[in-house]
Amino acid sequence: MIKTTNNHPELIEKLTEGIPQLVSSDKWQSYLDFQSKFYRCSYNNVLLISSQCKHATNVASFGAWKALGRNVVKGEKAIYIFASLVYKVSDENSDEETRIIPGFKFVPVFDVSQTEGEELPSICDRLVGSDPNNCYERLVVVADSLGFVVFDHSFSDSTNGDYNFEQSCIRVKVTISPAQRVKTLAHELAHAYLHKNEKNRSLAELEAESVAYIVCQMLGINSSDYTFGYVTTWAGSGDDAITSIKASCERIQFATCKMLHEMNENCKVASSL
Repeated sequence: MIKTTNNHPELIEKLTEGIPQLVSSDKWQSYLDFQSKFYRCSYNNVLLISSQCKHATNVASFGAWKALGRNVVKGEKAIYIFASLVYKVSDENSDEETRIIPGFKFVPVFDVSQTEGEELPSICDRLVGSDPNNCYERLVVVADSLGFVVFDHSFSDSTNGDYNFEQSCIRVKVTISPAQRVKTLAHELAHAYLHKNEKNRSLAELEAESVAYIVCQMLGINSSDYTFGYVTTWAGSGDDAITSIKASCERIQFATCKMLHEMNENCKVASSL
């Protein structure tokens, strides 16, 4: 039997304590250095990227990817974004240069999922280990109770899982460890509980991963190595992440309790058969 109350506030506190430790580490600095090589997208460019490649996460030019040791896969279609046309004008009297932006042009970029090559720096370490208590299959039953079908899937990129409300399905990467599959399915189920009409993806990802962290802790799986980095990536700085987690505390606890309660109820039914 899984406890479904009492420990959640302590686990949320543990989550918020782990994030500052991450953002003060060398690993976080390496990640930021890596991220600095990518385009800082304006709102219009975010919309452009999304309309051309909905699953895009990091985009860069052909040359930028090559410099990072990755090559664009043959046949991949470029994503076009706006880039500023910048000219420098020198002042004849002071020799000072002024940057002028007379307009914009379209430039081609590619998402990381369209490339292959060297592994990229990451602050999310996939979990290793087994699933000795058959938690994954119990979560599959929870998904079924919500009207979702869970599929094994071979994603071509770093995606661990996704969900689709219209098709009522959840996909989980088949090649990751059993422990990671448990965490991933818990994450996608949190979306099913909380985010049918959520428009703020950063908030949705923060809430879903927070739920997955607590559920995994209650199941005896420590997802810290993955969760702390994932939450901070979506929420921004450590302080921003902590503020958002605390603001969503009730929603996170609601989804956690529902998921664990359903797992317990399914165990009761199974043991009575």
